[in-house]
Amino acid sequence: MPHARPPRLPVTLLCASLLLGLNGCAVFRVFNPEVVHRGSIVDKDALAELIPGTSSRADAVSLLGSPTAKATFDDNTWIYIAQVTSTRIGRTPGVASQHVVVLTFDQGGTLRDIRQLDKSDSKPIGMAAGETPSPGSEASFMQQLLGNVGKFTPAGLPGGGGAGGGFGAAPGGSGNSVP
Repeated sequence: MPHARPPRLPVTLLCASLLLGLNGCAVFRVFNPEVVHRGSIVDKDALAELIPGTSSRADAVSLLGSPTAKATFDDNTWIYIAQVTSTRIGRTPGVASQHVVVLTFDQGGTLRDIRQLDKSDSKPIGMAAGETPSPGSEASFMQQLLGNVGKFTPAGLPGGGGAGGGFGAAPGGSGNSVP
């Protein structure tokens, strides 16, 4: 008697249905990451039209639009920031590319310098350990325990009902009362 082979069709259908089911899961978007463009994407042709020494602030605004930011203590330094992020494994965001254009103007509003920076020019910044204290936000155990005493009165009890009337509101009133 020849050895009978189990049918492969049910196994194939099971595998196909599992793969289709996993295709819709957000966790498994490894092969189709979500790409997000952020900031002011500067057109290279428009940037090439700006000429240091002759172009003005008005020219920069008409060609590139308003800057993403201005330098903190210098209104003559305009910064255009663009970033492309994509999701990585586990839906964590990652910077795919980064482009920064820095325009420097003189006091008269004439463009003096154009600098272009990318991700390779960035510097890693470490997070500071510890916490920033905020006075008045820490409550003791007793304050937490007794903090809401008297603030909540269930609807239907004397003095209860709250703003919505709740159960026990007068007939014709609002809330869940039944006339």
